[in-house]
Amino acid sequence: MFGGLPHGADEDTPVFVISVAAQLSGLHAQTLRSYDRHGLVSPGRTSGGGRRYSMRDIALLREVQRLSQEDGVNLAGIKRIIELENQVDALRARIAELTEELTAAYVTAEQTAAAVHASYRKDLVPLRQQTALVVWKPKPRR
Repeated sequence: MFGGLPHGADEDTPVFVISVAAQLSGLHAQTLRSYDRHGLVSPGRTSGGGRRYSMRDIALLREVQRLSQEDGVNLAGIKRIIELENQVDALRARIAELTEELTAAYVTAEQTAAAVHASYRKDLVPLRQQTALVVWKPKPRR
């Protein structure tokens, strides 16, 4: 294990059983079950239905506890905060995607414009346009 996680696992890999997650988060296992029932933290499940928590879940458990204990937010409020934070994260990811698409579109447009300019005939000489004023004075009739 490296940094508390098995080799190849990242912060989203569900690896901790409920007793270890409770110890890491500083909460009672029953509290973790309650948070799961309320939809605040949704751990992974084994084929037998056992909960498996990731490091991200542990961090979220700590944040739920902090909001509850230090800030006095009720569980419904905490759930809404989590939903809004997830929505903000999703929107930031979408902005990043759109920014990449826009950058690619600019590059394509610049390449297309360069190709058009490169296709101009080089043997043509621009004609300088001039304007002249001609005044016609007819001769009087006799």
